[in-house]
Amino acid sequence: MSNRKTLLLSKLGVRLSILLMLTSVSYAETPAFNASVSYDLLKRQCDFGPRNPGSFGHQKCLEWMVAYFRSLGLIPIEQKFDIIDPRSGVKLHLTNIIVPIGLGETPPVMLCAHWDTRSVADRDRDPKLRDQPISGANDGASGVAVLMEIARVLVADPPSRPVLIALWDGEDIGRENHPDEYAAGSRYWARHQTPEPPAEAILLDMVGDSDLRFPVEWFSERYSPALRSDIWQIAEQIGVSAFTDEQGPAVEDDHVPLIRAGIPSIDIIDFDYPYWHTQQDTPDKCSPESLGQTGRVLLAYIYR
Repeated sequence: MSNRKTLLLSKLGVRLSILLMLTSVSYAETPAFNASVSYDLLKRQCDFGPRNPGSFGHQKCLEWMVAYFRSLGLIPIEQKFDIIDPRSGVKLHLTNIIVPIGLGETPPVMLCAHWDTRSVADRDRDPKLRDQPISGANDGASGVAVLMEIARVLVADPPSRPVLIALWDGEDIGRENHPDEYAAGSRYWARHQTPEPPAEAILLDMVGDSDLRFPVEWFSERYSPALRSDIWQIAEQIGVSAFTDEQGPAVEDDHVPLIRAGIPSIDIIDFDYPYWHTQQDTPDKCSPESLGQTGRVLLAYIYR
């Protein structure tokens, strides 16, 4: 090899080393996500029992979440609305919880998840259990637990960009094969945006599975490819292996109403979860490590 080629390769190697070092330093300054605390928040939600709208657990969990954000010095907005239960025909009272953190001149990034649980375990193997509400440890509580811990981090170490945390109600209220009945909370917010439209939105759904894997959700890639790519690249850079480049299914989730409202939005979801909509969706199927992987990536994105 000529001296000129050797010198060129040497320069490229130095530049690459500097780039990697700068990236490492940048992410090294990201505040820590406490996975153990997040898992405790997941279990605390499940301690209330099923949180399907109209239930005792739904009301008590709402009060607890609002009190939690207030204890951090934040001012949660309770966006209340009513819908008709597509199964029973009964009017249900729902509440979205919207929490601005450091809002300023720049439009915020929205981090969101649904906090309600399903009123029926219609995918349970035991037919006798299918008409009973579920605990929703992964399907509901996991995303909320990550965002509650992130809120604590953001208050303790304010980032340069504002954040809007949204906890949607009524996501899981629909009947199977009726996609227009799901995502009630995000659909309502998309029509009544408060306090202001975000620049982009990142949805968390079923992020606590002990065997965690996030393929690329179809709507996310189709309508918000830049944001989707950003998040997956950060996961690779910080060594979070759950985010894969495999193509996943199209999921009619809370990000779809946001996309339709013109907000670039993605869904971080592990849809390959055998306990989905069953009585077995309990905290023992989730892990602090999985919550930690999700939380670390989001914090790296916010603080980069």
